[in-house]
Amino acid sequence: MSLNIVEKIFQSHLVYGEMSTGVPIGLNVDEVYTQDATGTMAWLQFEAIGIDKVKVPVAVSYVDHNMVQSNFMNPDDHAFLQSAAGRFGAYFSRPGNGICHQVNLERFAAPGKIALGTDSHTPTNGGAGMLAIGVGGLDAAVVMGGAPFELNMPMVTHIRLSGQLRKPYVTAMDIILEILRRLTVKGGVGRIFEYGGDGAASLDVTQRATITNMGAELGATTSIFPSDERTLEFLKAQGRQDSWIELKADEGAKYDEVIDLDLSTVEPMAAQPHSPDNVIPVRELAGTKVDQVCIGGCTNSSYQSMRAVAALLNGKTVAERVNLLINPGSRQVYEMIARDGSLVSLLAAGARVLESSCGPCIGMGGAPGSGQVSVRTFNRNFKGRSGTKDASVYLASPITCAIAAVTGEFTDILKSDVNIPAVDEPKVYPVCSNMIIPPSADNVQITQIIKGPNIKEVPVKSPLDGEINAEVLIKLGDNITTDDIMPAGSKVLPFRSNIPAISEFVFSNIDTGFVKRAEEAKSKGGGIIIGGENYGQGSSREHAALAPMFLGVQAVIAVSFARIHRSNLINFGILPLTFEDSGVVGKITVGDRLIIKGIRESVLSGQSCTVENATAGFQFTCASNLNSRERELILIGGLLPYTKAKSS
Repeated sequence: MSLNIVEKIFQSHLVYGEMSTGVPIGLNVDEVYTQDATGTMAWLQFEAIGIDKVKVPVAVSYVDHNMVQSNFMNPDDHAFLQSAAGRFGAYFSRPGNGICHQVNLERFAAPGKIALGTDSHTPTNGGAGMLAIGVGGLDAAVVMGGAPFELNMPMVTHIRLSGQLRKPYVTAMDIILEILRRLTVKGGVGRIFEYGGDGAASLDVTQRATITNMGAELGATTSIFPSDERTLEFLKAQGRQDSWIELKADEGAKYDEVIDLDLSTVEPMAAQPHSPDNVIPVRELAGTKVDQVCIGGCTNSSYQSMRAVAALLNGKTVAERVNLLINPGSRQVYEMIARDGSLVSLLAAGARVLESSCGPCIGMGGAPGSGQVSVRTFNRNFKGRSGTKDASVYLASPITCAIAAVTGEFTDILKSDVNIPAVDEPKVYPVCSNMIIPPSADNVQITQIIKGPNIKEVPVKSPLDGEINAEVLIKLGDNITTDDIMPAGSKVLPFRSNIPAISEFVFSNIDTGFVKRAEEAKSKGGGIIIGGENYGQGSSREHAALAPMFLGVQAVIAVSFARIHRSNLINFGILPLTFEDSGVVGKITVGDRLIIKGIRESVLSGQSCTVENATAGFQFTCASNLNSRERELILIGGLLPYTKAKSS
């Protein structure tokens, strides 16, 4: 039987289930990695499960998000993460070593393996032929405890690449922006994108990683490239050629869909505010003034990108009204641009070079001014994510951004006389592992886990009652992001290990009265959230489910859900329901009391339930679409009590 790449990897890791679209399957996992914004809670959850040591071959704890140390909270979390890694047998990547996806690509990604990461951009590793999937922290904790990872078998879409890019003017960022323009942020829901075709061989691993990174913006489960000679070149340059295997689809392999893209037709693209799929050619933006430029992040901070930007800026000065910020993705890249003189060129041009961390991408510093235009090489431009609500944030390639930094405006690159250098992939990378602390070789583990005063215990939901009788707390439109539900930024992120404190910020950028309403409703049956299509898109942050659960939210009723967020809701015992008739949404008002009788029986025996709007006096039906395991999770109150019950 001819298999595609996804099927080959799933088949070699399959624990249970059949590889038929929509059918639940369980998979063995080779690697789990966390980052500090989600990892603190993940490791607290792992501790709560009561297992002494991680049971996956590789576990890595990264620090890359909460780097601003304005008080004790972030450094306390870092100390906790380092002690937890030592206690439970994980690698620990120290603060300053780099962004998890970039460092993982350099040091741990391996073709043919499966990785889970507590960040939605984990699919970055698919650039090296790895099936890397973003999950919530509790999913990661349970898998680190030895359980298989379960998901419904996605459809597999083949993106068949032909031709070659018009280098160096057009980049991998332009490829993924073109795909987002075609497919939108909902185009990948329930799908894995498998890239191939003759054009794939023209892209090196870091270019492929840019594309797989932003597959998260399509809503895809993950994205993957073949493992070929380009993959071997990268792993050999990183001193890890022993990790290489050839991995390609069989002749005659079948796919659910096939999309053709001729790389020679791709031109410089940009995503306009406030969505990654609001994409147009850069030439249509020519002359638009720019106030801030940010280059780097986990999407576009490879050595090749940094070197090209430095060459473009060499001998020039950043436009006087532009603020240029650069954050290399890893210490390896930082060292390389320091050694080859690129760093000097960047500094001399007036760039502000930040540490290797997520930084401005998540609103952790680097916010633009009021009403300013910011153009960034990052992956998301949701309204307010930058830290400034009225800023206009664009996404574009490092080349487009570097030229904008010098000219002070968007420029039609293909009509300009700018000399853009081509930068080849290095034959040898300097291996930087001294800032990664490995698990103890002699299996002697740290016994004390350090917990500062901001680190609180994990809240657990009680089992599902026989009836939900709750108030509608908020009514939302389509494409609500996890940033909308649980904001990021330097003010909020330090409370990631303190659920009572971080819960005070739920929906704070949309409705400042939400938390008060939720707290008042909590003793009266709790609350219900009403959403539109693609509810919960974006980041994997489980706090967007965990904090509402703490506030007494019993259910979310939406037209449709993003994959990771739906899983997170179930993991924390919040019932995700979909409208059977989306026209009902217009009849529901904030403050309405919704009653779902016999809900336990509905979950157990069927997928449909009747919802009574006791305030407005009508009924409507909803579907839960839960598989057998998800039903058990909802009934018992979520994945943590379920796992503890199974292990006792």
